[in-house]
Amino acid sequence: MPRSLWLLVIGMIINVTGASFLWPLNTIYIHDELGKSLTVAGVILMLNAGASVIGNLAGGVLFDKIGGYRSILLGIIITLAALIGMIFFHGWPHYVILLTIVGFGSGIVFPATYALAGSVWPEGGRKSFNAIYVAQNAGVAIGSALGGLVASISFQWIFMANGLLYVLFFLVAFFGYRNIQGQTIHPTALVTKKPGMKDRTKFTALSILSIAYLLCWVAYVQWQSTIAAHTQTLNIDLKQYSLLWTINGLMIVLGQPLLSAFVKRFAKTLKSQMLIGMGIFMVSFVIAATAGGFSGFLTAMIILTIGEMLVWPAVPTIANDLAPKGREGFYQGFVNSTATAGRMVGPLLGGILVDLYNMPVMFAVLIGLLVISFFITMIYDRNIKYLSNQDLSAETVKG
Repeated sequence: MPRSLWLLVIGMIINVTGASFLWPLNTIYIHDELGKSLTVAGVILMLNAGASVIGNLAGGVLFDKIGGYRSILLGIIITLAALIGMIFFHGWPHYVILLTIVGFGSGIVFPATYALAGSVWPEGGRKSFNAIYVAQNAGVAIGSALGGLVASISFQWIFMANGLLYVLFFLVAFFGYRNIQGQTIHPTALVTKKPGMKDRTKFTALSILSIAYLLCWVAYVQWQSTIAAHTQTLNIDLKQYSLLWTINGLMIVLGQPLLSAFVKRFAKTLKSQMLIGMGIFMVSFVIAATAGGFSGFLTAMIILTIGEMLVWPAVPTIANDLAPKGREGFYQGFVNSTATAGRMVGPLLGGILVDLYNMPVMFAVLIGLLVISFFITMIYDRNIKYLSNQDLSAETVKG
């Protein structure tokens, strides 16, 4: 990997390590410390994710207009200001307001980072996006391992650790990313022609795929919300729950050689990689639905992790492949906003289903959503294949 990509990887590890002190425990903090219901917790997380959706779209557009360096710094400054405020004001309703601002600021950072990664090493293909994905999960492993331990002592320390790590992220970005911008900026002004039929077809395909991506995230995010609260009712303590995320992150970081061998042999296309991953997701949720203790959730998490290793890096790679020149940031912002929309809708939907019905009903709905996402993924590129066949036919006639 080029040095510039390594800097992006280091920054992402620091960023997500800080965030992972807090995000796996958000629902528990809102429910247990602030005394709110799961539905209210879902609404709060929805506000955070909704702000992230706006931030994702803004970050993508900003990348195309002002470059990755300035976009990432802007997102960091907004997030850092909110995190510093959270150290001193984390009661009700201050926590809600600051968590929403954090969502917007961090939302700007992620698509800009992914677009920058694709630009600095275009010949790397999926490797660039996989590197950022692995970095995120290294941060998850470190942050969640320490977060559960720190939270068991005091949530105040969680807010302080998150803020301090974001200060470090700012320093890495400020001094390390400055020289990357000249290699990567693609001003919108360079794109003078209107999108043609092929570009519109590709964006339509990405939009269809993003629906499947959203549904997968609606299911996945339950591990951070309703399933997190459910583990507490089964007397699984915070340290054990955080350990699940530590294992998740470690598997993703350490399992890359095995994943590469699997992909080369069984999932040679990004589409097949996603379909296999979605099937594995379904198995994971079936096991989680019947789990009655830590060992059951551990098994489900291990299987879930294998699925996400296949699905999550594939989508930004497809977005980069489909994006016309000068629109890479927008396309990354679009798919990131889709994932964030899933994280926005998921906690609220899960909270309502559990409050009105029960956990088994919620798991049944989630498995149904994953089945739908599987079939959507099967057909998302149908029109692209049709256009490709048309082009081939035209070339044959000319020949």
